[in-house]
Amino acid sequence: MAYLKHFKLDVAPFGLTPDPEFVYWSNQHARAKAYMESTIWLSDGFVVITGEIGSGKTTLLQSFLNELEDDVVYAVVSQTQLTATQFLQSVLTEFGFKPFDKKKVELLDMLNMFLIEQYSAGKKVILIVDEAQNLSAKVLEEIRLLSGIETSTEKVLRIILAGQPELKDTLNADRLKQLMQRVRLRFHLGALTSVEMREYVEHRLKVAGCEEADLFEDSCFPVLYRYSGGVPRLINTICDSALLVAHADEKTHITGVEIEATAVELGWEEHEDTTGSHHVLPQLVPVDRSGEYVTRIEIRSEGKIVAEYEFEEGRVIVGRSPDNEIYIDSKYISRHHAQFVTDDSGCKIEDLNSTNGIFIEDTAVKKRTLMDGDIVTAGIHELIYHDLRDIEEDADEDDSVIQEA
Repeated sequence: MAYLKHFKLDVAPFGLTPDPEFVYWSNQHARAKAYMESTIWLSDGFVVITGEIGSGKTTLLQSFLNELEDDVVYAVVSQTQLTATQFLQSVLTEFGFKPFDKKKVELLDMLNMFLIEQYSAGKKVILIVDEAQNLSAKVLEEIRLLSGIETSTEKVLRIILAGQPELKDTLNADRLKQLMQRVRLRFHLGALTSVEMREYVEHRLKVAGCEEADLFEDSCFPVLYRYSGGVPRLINTICDSALLVAHADEKTHITGVEIEATAVELGWEEHEDTTGSHHVLPQLVPVDRSGEYVTRIEIRSEGKIVAEYEFEEGRVIVGRSPDNEIYIDSKYISRHHAQFVTDDSGCKIEDLNSTNGIFIEDTAVKKRTLMDGDIVTAGIHELIYHDLRDIEEDADEDDSVIQEA
C-alpha cells in the first residue's frame, strides 16, 4: 500500500481479507470461539453461529481452524446454494474424495464409512458450513441426519453452522424442530460497542507495526462510530480509506476531519450499515452508558433470593460455566443454559438447548418476550425479571404529579 512507508507500518492494518493475525477478541468473539471449540470435546457438538455481514464470522472460523490439533479432521463448505446430493458431494470432496459420479445412497455410504474409519483411528471429524443461511430445507434435513451418525457409544460428526441473521429464522421454523433439538449452543455476533471499536482499531494498528500511539487521534473515534455502526468490515473500509486520504494530503495523523472527508468520498451517510440493519446513533459523541442499567435479574432458590444482577442493554447468558454473566453452580443448570436479550423493544428469554429447559408458569418455553415480574424456572432455581425502565418511568410520572399538585 502507498501509505505504509508514510505511516511507518509493516503491513496494511485494515485489509478486508480475513486474517487470523488481526483477530480482536471482543467478549462476544471470544464467547463464539469458545462455543466452536466445544465441538471438539463434545462428541455430539453442534453449534450455530450467526452474525451480520462484516461482523467477523469468517475471520473467527479461520482462527479456529488454524488452532486445531492433528487429531482433528475437518471440512469447510462455503458454497451453500446446492441440492442435497451436491452438498454431500461437496463435503466428500473436502475430505479428499472424488464423488461426482455417485448416487446419493452411495455418497451417504461413503461418508458413513469415512466417519467410522476416522473414529476408529482416534480422529475427531468436524463439518463447518459457512454462509449457511442459503441452505435449503432439504439440505438442512440432510445435515440433521448426518449429525445422527454414531457408533454404539457416541456420535462421530461435529457440526458448526455459520451464517447471517436469516439463519436464525430459518432454524426456528416448525419443520426444523428436530434439527434444532440437535443443536447444543447458539450464538449471535453483534456489532462492536464504541469502546470495543476503539480497541479494535488500536489492536489492528499495533499488529501492523504502528509505533504511533495516537496515529488515530481521539477526535476520529466518535465520527468513525457514527459512520460504521461498530461493524468490523465497515470500520476496516473507512479506516483504510482514511489512511489513503491523509497520505494524499501529507498528514501524519488521522482526525475526525479525515474520517468525515473519507465518508463523504465513499458516499456514506451517517449510521449507514450495508448489513441491512440500521444503527440509530444520533449523538456526535457516544453516550457513556456505564451504570445505566435496564434489567435486573434476581436468582431465587428454595424461596430465598440468593443473588441479584443488573445489566445494561445487550445479551446476558445464564449457565453453570464460570464464563457466563449469570453463574449458577448447580447440577440442574447446563453450562450455557439460557440467555436474556434486552434492547429498546424489551427483553427476551431464550433457551440454549439446555438439558432441563426453562419454564414460565409451568410451561416449557424456547423463546419468550418477558414482562416485568415474570418468573423463569430453570431446574430448582427461579430467575425473576425486572424492567428497570418501567420503574424509572413510574418515578417520572410520580414526580410530574407532585409538580402539578
